[in-house]
Amino acid sequence: MPSREPVAVVTGGAGGIGTAICRTLAQAGFAVVVGYRESAQQAQALLSTLGGAGHCAMRAPVTDSAALQTLAAAVQDRYERCDVLVNCAGITRFVAHADLDGLDDALIDDILHTNVRGSFAAVRALAPLLRASTQVGGAVIVNISSIAARTAMGSNVMYCASKAALDNLTLSLARALAPSVRVVSVSPGLVDTEFVRSLDAGWRDEQARRTPLGCLAVPAQIGAAVLAVVRDLTFSTGCVLAVDGGRPLN
Repeated sequence: MPSREPVAVVTGGAGGIGTAICRTLAQAGFAVVVGYRESAQQAQALLSTLGGAGHCAMRAPVTDSAALQTLAAAVQDRYERCDVLVNCAGITRFVAHADLDGLDDALIDDILHTNVRGSFAAVRALAPLLRASTQVGGAVIVNISSIAARTAMGSNVMYCASKAALDNLTLSLARALAPSVRVVSVSPGLVDTEFVRSLDAGWRDEQARRTPLGCLAVPAQIGAAVLAVVRDLTFSTGCVLAVDGGRPLN
């Protein structure tokens, strides 16, 4: 039977930010597909914490276009609809910007394949379902970007470039998919995930002090921004929504 609830697919759904997005959408009444690449156990564990009903975990390795077509077919078979796609899958590694040799070709390829090509591939695979959405206001694609796209300050040079490319992709896709599908980037500053908390505490505290609002974002705030794009900002497309505490002001 078709799903009565609107359906949201979240790639990278078992990560720190992805988990918060899945919980927020589930609480808002969406049936959530927790997309994962290798973290099947984490994705299954997350399911038991989600409110509402109709959730599932599905393999969604965004660097594998054939696997994404399989994902789209599985979503069609299970739900017969897809109303929201959140591209949250992404990778990076810390490499000092001046260390050009440290940013080797393999890492460059991994970052661009995942953060840019992977987001596009997920859209391409799910576009027929998104275009057919009967959700009020139409279907929505939310690309999880980063303040690094604007400031060119981040974990490495290519990560910053990948997020700038993702924001540009948001604009192009918003034009290409209108009026049936809206496309928006949500652009966090540094988010206080478990990964960030594992880094040097002094560095993390300094980033908070340099943010005008005096703290880092928490994952739930990113989830709230995604929900706002989907549910409330129904006349917004082709734009970048900053969730950065005003960090570019400093």
